[in-house]
Amino acid sequence: MAFSIILTEKGGETQRLDFESDEITIGRVDENDICLPKGNISKKHTKIVVKDGKIIVLDLKSTNGTYVNGKKLAGPQVVTPDDKIYIGDFILNVEPPATEAPAELALEELPGESGDTPMLEPEALEEPLDELPPEEAGEEIPFEEPEPEPEPEPLPPPRPQPKAIPAKKPVAPVAPPVPQKPTVSKPGISKPPAKVSKPPKPADRRATSLAMEEYGHVLSLVHDRLIEALDLRRLDLDTLGSEELWKKTEATIRQIVSKMDSTGELDAHTDREELIADVLNEALGLGPLEIYLADESVSEIMVNSPSQVYVERDGKMQRVEKAFSSSQAVLGVIERIVAPLGRHIDESSPLVDARLADGSRVNAIIPPLALKGPTITIRKFKRELLTANNLVEFGTLTPQIAEFLETCVKVRRNIVISGGTGSGKTTLLNILSSFIPETERIVTIEDAAELQLTQDHWVQLEARPSNIEGKGAISIRDLVRNSLRMRPDRIVIGECRGGEALDMLQAMNTGHDGSLTTLHANTPRDALSRLETMVLMSGMELPMKAIREQIGSAVHLIVQQTRFADGSRRIAAVSEISGMEMDVVTMQDIFTFKQEGFDSEGRVVGRFVATGFVPKFYDDLQRRGIPVNMDIFREDA
Repeated sequence: MAFSIILTEKGGETQRLDFESDEITIGRVDENDICLPKGNISKKHTKIVVKDGKIIVLDLKSTNGTYVNGKKLAGPQVVTPDDKIYIGDFILNVEPPATEAPAELALEELPGESGDTPMLEPEALEEPLDELPPEEAGEEIPFEEPEPEPEPEPLPPPRPQPKAIPAKKPVAPVAPPVPQKPTVSKPGISKPPAKVSKPPKPADRRATSLAMEEYGHVLSLVHDRLIEALDLRRLDLDTLGSEELWKKTEATIRQIVSKMDSTGELDAHTDREELIADVLNEALGLGPLEIYLADESVSEIMVNSPSQVYVERDGKMQRVEKAFSSSQAVLGVIERIVAPLGRHIDESSPLVDARLADGSRVNAIIPPLALKGPTITIRKFKRELLTANNLVEFGTLTPQIAEFLETCVKVRRNIVISGGTGSGKTTLLNILSSFIPETERIVTIEDAAELQLTQDHWVQLEARPSNIEGKGAISIRDLVRNSLRMRPDRIVIGECRGGEALDMLQAMNTGHDGSLTTLHANTPRDALSRLETMVLMSGMELPMKAIREQIGSAVHLIVQQTRFADGSRRIAAVSEISGMEMDVVTMQDIFTFKQEGFDSEGRVVGRFVATGFVPKFYDDLQRRGIPVNMDIFREDA
């Protein structure tokens, strides 16, 4: 045996290839000793030669080059078994012959950096290498052909067939999880929850990752053949109905999969029906996102790159099995989401906010801003309305805090909900809005509509971005100003992000008590600073004291929502704005959450505490004869 090659596809299986000859070529076409049919590999890409016990590798003027340990080859180079040779999506390690080369036959090193593997000049070889094929080489390497031997050499042995070898720590191949019955559905149509496998144990992650990569390669291959067989972009979608389009596409995919099955291109572990469903969803639906949109336990879906998809399930982030076949597939999903809403995304406008037909909020951002490829973030819309009792069951608050907040809404206190991203601000805002009496007219203003109110007397407004010409944008601030002319009893702003905070404060101070909004801040005190900053963003040149007086008189309560390390969401503090002292807005905590540590499973342990402070308006309610429960302020909540 002359030498062996350990061949590993990135994210794929490892093979051991044994060769008796002293020279092999690697490339995309069958005439090579190792055929790697990939688009980023040239017809004849690399040559490997054994000479005097040394392994020599050289690039055959390939388009994408050959790399050793991350450095591109500039000429013939000696490699060792520890060196990694990179050819397209493949990594090679070469094991030398069993016999060692004599020391005097060591090859001459080229001048270079210390520690580099030695590079060879052609003249340094005792017997020069064969010439490169003229159709592959840009210029010939000046090697001389060796003189013919007096006796004819025997015919070379037949090419060896690749033999799979186990890795150092054998891991059984893991097939992608197979749902009981794959669900193929159109965007926006609700589907029954799909079966979702549990996250793999640490010991199985590598095997699962390899299986995911292999399945993704098959998915991409079927998708490419679908595009060749049925160019969806050229179909007359007006004459070809939606149902007929799905049926025609599914039939084509089945033919492709059946042909691949008959030719042995599909692994025995691959579920054919699941593969058909995945390709169909990627071609016409929302791709691998469909199964997670149908899963009720998933609250958020995050596509970091085509091959990396995460979900938030039960408050915890986890990477999932499914992925996209390519960046183009992710772009296709984004287009299918934003096109029905009259929005666009391209290099000149590379980010967009949108929503699905079921109300789920979508943010998408594409290259050149997203360096890893198109990115999608979906905040799923809750089909079932949560109530204050649900939050009590989840441990987000206590019955006493829920009773207090309900009273605040009913007696028209202006409330700001503060918290970080994903802390549950919108959910709490939706529940507090449900306490508004049916007799009052409510106007909600959002960037992307998420609120779900049960009241009939409700006007729902949504901001609009600019069109492709950069015109026609309607901001939240425009809608807040317009809402003041709509005779609202309550104004609910989904989130204050900029100058609309000034208009909101003015509305709260001019007869629109009981208004609600949210903003991003980490503490109640930070929320006040954030409000000041957003008022300054309005462009009004107001002195800081005037801004703080406006905040102190307009905002009554700040409810701080926090997402803890274990994924749980709790109300960390309920604080009342008590007025001004000098130039500082004063506040007093009414309820707080005291964290006391973690349990054995890593969950946050703590309790809600009433500080004993009674808000001023409760005293007013008592004097007016309105029944209120004062006990909630004297006991632990």
